Amino acid sequence: MGFSFVIEHMEEDEPSTQSIPPWVSLEYQQIRALVGPGHTVRFTHLSRTSVDALQKLWPSSADPATSNVATTQVTEIGVLELMKANNIPLEKVCLLDPKATQGLSPEDGDGRFEWFLFGGILGDDPPRDRTSELRVLGFPSRHLDSVQMTTDTAVGVTKRVVVDKSYVKDASGEPILPPGMKQLLKDDLDKGFDF
Repeated sequence: MGFSFVIEHMEEDEPSTQSIPPWVSLEYQQIRALVGPGHTVRFTHLSRTSVDALQKLWPSSADPATSNVATTQVTEIGVLELMKANNIPLEKVCLLDPKATQGLSPEDGDGRFEWFLFGGILGDDPPRDRTSELRVLGFPSRHLDSVQMTTDTAVGVTKRVVVDKSYVKDASGEPILPPGMKQLLKDDLDKGFDF
C-alpha cells in the first residue's frame, strides 16, 4: 500500500469557465507524474465544474498496472470528510506547513503517516498564509524549509523524502516546471493588458 498525497484545493475557479485555470491543471498533472504509480493523489474541495474538467482530462479507465502516474481521485468533499470516509485518523495525516517547527524527514515515511496534506495554494507572493485554514484543524505538521514552493514542487520534494528516502538538491538553481508550463507563461507574457 502506498501513500496518499492530498491537495486541498484552495484556489478560485477561472471566472470565464467556472473551472480551474489551465496553469492549475498543469501543476496538478505534474503532481500525478511526480508521485507516480503505487501511490494515490487526492484532489479535494473542488467545484463540481473543476471535478468534471479534471475527470475529462484524466479518464479513470487507465490500467494502474501500466500507468506511469499516481492513482487519482478528484472530489468536491473536503479532506476531513474524506478522512472520515476512509477511516484515517488525524494523527496519520501530515500537513506540509511552512510554519511547522519540525522539518520533514525520511523517518516520516516509516509508518508514522499515511497521508500527506497540502493546501492547494498556488502562486501567492507574498504568501497570505492560507495554510492556516488547515493548521487550525490540529494536523501534525512538517515543513520543507523556509522557501515557498509551488504545490507540485512541494509534493515532489515530499515524495522524494518519504518514499525515495532522499533529499532533493538542485545544483543548477533552475526551477523544475511541469511540462507545458514554460510555454504557458511565455504565452501569458505576450498578451497585452487592458486598463
